[in-house]
Amino acid sequence: MRAEGAAPEDGARGFRARLMAPLLLGSVLNPINSTMIATSLVAIARDFHVGAADTAWLISAMYLASAVAQPAMGRLADRLGPRRVFVAGLVTVLAAGLLGALAPAFPLLIVSRVVLGVGTSAAYPAAMAILRTEAERVGRGTPRAVLGRLSLAALGSAAVGPALGGLLAATAGWRAVFAVNVPLALAALACALAWLPADGRAGAERTADPKAAHAPPRTAVRTAPPAGSLDPLGIALFAATLTVAMFFLLDLAHPRWPLLAPAAALAAVLAWWQLRHPEPFLDLRMLARNGALLRTYLRHGLAYLVIYCVLYGYSQWLEQGHGYSAFHAGLIMLPMSGAAAVCSLAGARTKGIRAPLTAAAACLAAGSGVCLLLDGGTPLALLLLAGALFGIPQGLAATGNQAAVYAQAPADGIGAAAGFQRTAQYLGAITASSLIGLLYGQRATDAGLHEIAVAGLALGLLLLVLTAADRTLRPRPPAPAQPPVTARHTGNASPTHTHH
Repeated sequence: MRAEGAAPEDGARGFRARLMAPLLLGSVLNPINSTMIATSLVAIARDFHVGAADTAWLISAMYLASAVAQPAMGRLADRLGPRRVFVAGLVTVLAAGLLGALAPAFPLLIVSRVVLGVGTSAAYPAAMAILRTEAERVGRGTPRAVLGRLSLAALGSAAVGPALGGLLAATAGWRAVFAVNVPLALAALACALAWLPADGRAGAERTADPKAAHAPPRTAVRTAPPAGSLDPLGIALFAATLTVAMFFLLDLAHPRWPLLAPAAALAAVLAWWQLRHPEPFLDLRMLARNGALLRTYLRHGLAYLVIYCVLYGYSQWLEQGHGYSAFHAGLIMLPMSGAAAVCSLAGARTKGIRAPLTAAAACLAAGSGVCLLLDGGTPLALLLLAGALFGIPQGLAATGNQAAVYAQAPADGIGAAAGFQRTAQYLGAITASSLIGLLYGQRATDAGLHEIAVAGLALGLLLLVLTAADRTLRPRPPAPAQPPVTARHTGNASPTHTHH
């Protein structure tokens, strides 16, 4: 038997189906709940005698909770152990689903959505931390295809969410949209308890390996989650700052200018506290040194700002500006979902990061350019093309930026780093919603769509520049080959010694 064969065999056992099943099940809960509620808002408003402005809080409340909870849950995963946080998140989802299904009053329904946002936010950052630990255990990096499955699970579940929500609401009533989280969470919980490795076990296995002593320090696996403060004050200040900022972004058509002062004050206090804390929740010094990670967050937020503008604004224009029914508008949007899924798989098979991100930015600019040509008489083929052009960057940006975060984040902070990536995405979503309201006003028109397209074109070109100028995204040259080992010489002669 060859000793060098052990490593590949161990690596082959890594990232197996039993490990991935609970991670994928947990990762679909947040995106599917983000979109599944859309087709139930009318029925909820009717039953509780509230208006559209009130039901909009069911969407905004979950976005707000998720934007704050994703990095917070990532921090907990880094400190307490990802499996513990993953399981606790599923239990929270289970409770939120029951609360929503049984809620006797509308305010409790909003509370259910907030709790749902917190619970579902645990899965993605904890999954990223678990994958990093598994990579260290088997002694190789996490394959891009594995990371791509997480992206595909999120994209696919978000795409089927409205259809699933409509089916549940039509057959069992809108409460089923909340109740469906119970069996989903139970299935994921059963898989997690049965198959996810206990926190710290990987380190023990690695230590038992006699070759572990020769492993480079970079791949060393800790035997237990690091001790240290969770920085609850830092988390609270971050949540307060982000919440006030998001309340300002929620309605750009009627800006709440007085909110800027408390937002700035909270941000200043947050920065002061994080700079003096020995183990801060938001490590500003690390981010200042890690410009590559900051640029990844910026790219991700800008890309999803454009993507969400189209996801919500384009479908609304198809109905009000072009005259399609909601059903037909949904069919026209299908190429976007299909292209996103296909490109997510393609991005997962790509070794580099720069190429897919460049293609994503180019497609955002091209799709926005096509939208400038659309009007009430545009043929169906061009409408389908516009949707597909925006589906391509949705898949490539998700997998590309996810791989960038995984490569750029510190090993002991991958959970929090992944959570901040999702926060950037949610900030883009909320800004897009406000931008649509600002440019459309009371009705989606051709002029409003063209203004959205101009903004998308400008942001797409900006993303192209940011991606091309980022040297950290360029592939690294291969390491120089080591000189061959020559035969050992005997006596005092050296390899280069010449006998006369």
